[in-house]
Amino acid sequence: MPIITNIDVMLARRKMSSGELAEKVGITPANLSILKCGKAKAIRLSTLDALCHALDCQPADLLEYKPEGS
Repeated sequence: MPIITNIDVMLARRKMSSGELAEKVGITPANLSILKCGKAKAIRLSTLDALCHALDCQPADLLEYKPEGS
């Protein structure tokens, strides 16, 4: 999929655990894992908003577009 999530990068920069982020965002650790590994087919804007708030970042810090084949 050409959309890459950089949640792990932001977690490392903020020195935050996945469990702590899941709690702050209000999602299960399993759902956060699905987002982190890029297996999610969609993300709610409310979840993206909560991620940005918890990580003090912009959506572009979490999502990246890489065309297939490049």
